[in-house]
Amino acid sequence: QVHLVESGGGLVQAGGSLRLSCSASGSIYAMNWYRQAPGNKRELVASITTGGTTRYADFVKGRFTISRDNAKKTVYLQMNSLEPEDPTNYYCNGTGEWGVEYWGKGTPVTVYS
Repeated sequence: QVHLVESGGGLVQAGGSLRLSCSASGSIYAMNWYRQAPGNKRELVASITTGGTTRYADFVKGRFTISRDNAKKTVYLQMNSLEPEDPTNYYCNGTGEWGVEYWGKGTPVTVYS
């Protein structure tokens, strides 16, 4: 069993920045950030492989950057130019041994104008 714990969410003014972190208690290979607004489906924001290959959803390209520190078993999401429309809850997701998928409990992000 691997636990994922997100941190770094909070309240930020539109145009501002936040850096989210997700720490894993065990080995995780591909890691992803998802987000979800109340009443909406959870959507993929960004992905990163163990080797550092990244992918982004079109709606965050140029604004968000995903990175990871394999030694610390931590993945980051640098979010710049945040908009009030950016959904409120961000979740870390990762694939561990035997292809088992894990989720964190989420961290809230609130952008005010």
